Amino acid sequence: MTQPHTPTPADLQKSSTENQSGGERGRTALAVGVVEKIAGMAAREVSGIHALGSGFSRTFGAMRDRVPGSKSSVGRGIKAEVGEKQTAIDIALVVEYGVVIPRLASEVRANIIEAVERMTGLEVVEVNISVNDVHLPDEPDEDEEEEPQSSGKRPRVQ
Repeated sequence: MTQPHTPTPADLQKSSTENQSGGERGRTALAVGVVEKIAGMAAREVSGIHALGSGFSRTFGAMRDRVPGSKSSVGRGIKAEVGEKQTAIDIALVVEYGVVIPRLASEVRANIIEAVERMTGLEVVEVNISVNDVHLPDEPDEDEEEEPQSSGKRPRVQ
């Protein structure tokens, strides 16, 4: 019994080239946001990541997520450049305290490359990872609302 062959990006590119010369009936264009969302989901699958994005983008995103009708951005903290055949991805991470950062970065990079190449057929030429912070076990999440301190003062706003 043989395993079904999963097409590689080279297979997809080859078949795409063959179709263009032999009767392709259109072109497929991928928006940058598509690649960013795929990369974001792939990065989140790796254990040891607390959040994606820099402090500012996480804070701004948390405020935006609270607006009624807005959608959470899966691609937050990810920037991609997308060409016709290749893509390059930059990702900003906050890691959990205690993880081995070089190993985590390697796992994130491999997972992003595999997911983006499999789903889009684009060749991922690079995945640049910036670790912007380490989340400590006793730190509250930035997007969690902190309870008012009971200092005896009444809160200024309600």
